[in-house]
Amino acid sequence: MRTLLFKTMLLFLVGYGYALTAQELPVSVPIDSTISLRELLDPNLQQKLEQTLNNNKQWKSLIFQKKMAVGIVDLKDIKHIRFARVNGNEMMYAASLPKIAVLLASIDAIDKGELKETPTIKHDMLMMISRSNNQATTRMIDRIGYDKIEAVLTSDRYNLYDKESGGGLWVGKRYAAGGATNREPLKNLSHAATVTQVCRFYYMLFQGKLVNKKRSAQMLEIMTDPSLHHKFVSTLDKIAPGVRLFRKSGSWSTYHSDSILVWGSPSRRYILVALVNDKNGEQIIRNLVIPIEKVLNE
Repeated sequence: MRTLLFKTMLLFLVGYGYALTAQELPVSVPIDSTISLRELLDPNLQQKLEQTLNNNKQWKSLIFQKKMAVGIVDLKDIKHIRFARVNGNEMMYAASLPKIAVLLASIDAIDKGELKETPTIKHDMLMMISRSNNQATTRMIDRIGYDKIEAVLTSDRYNLYDKESGGGLWVGKRYAAGGATNREPLKNLSHAATVTQVCRFYYMLFQGKLVNKKRSAQMLEIMTDPSLHHKFVSTLDKIAPGVRLFRKSGSWSTYHSDSILVWGSPSRRYILVALVNDKNGEQIIRNLVIPIEKVLNE
């Protein structure tokens, strides 16, 4: 409760123009701003990622069946950012992870004056991400509408859902029973993601390029200090207590997903995204962190 109240206070400060940032974030990356994350694919990192994942027979089988996807972005040296992914454009049902798309569309609407930034709205956005509260998310979806969410995700500015690249982030159903739907056109999914597009979301966020730097800082504050300590966070709590985490996960039935921006010492700065369709998906995602950190630091 104290954490939630503290974060709510931070959101008020950000919302009213104070120079509040999440530690050193967002950062200005000293590389050509026209270079996309896809252009930062690193063959060496890609090879190490594939080898590490394939060394685990269960993971190798799931990857072959396109039931597991992993994406990583190495942020240790912001002058030499590296990206790698396996099944990067394989779109899967992602449960609550795509709530980050609702957050982006909501913040965009607030910044454009389409949605008033009231205390209730701020609280619902926080509950939607930190607690993954379905009722709060449904209220936000009802406030901004599917057309707004789709317009932001498919805009030339973000292109977080692209039919030519396997789709990506999508929210086309309320997190509640009933109501109209707006499912994505490729696989008819209601809540979807690809690891490449989620990595791109965090990559733009970490640079302050989602809406603008001030609003990116606000989104980072909403996403920091997650209340749910499972999957990636469960492992990071043990191996790196106190490290700054910005995160959204999701689970439904056999579908498990997690996404995180880890911002600690210079040797522990990265984006990690995983989508798994398996009954043991939660444990698989927990077990990914240590080998992925080894890949990033070899």
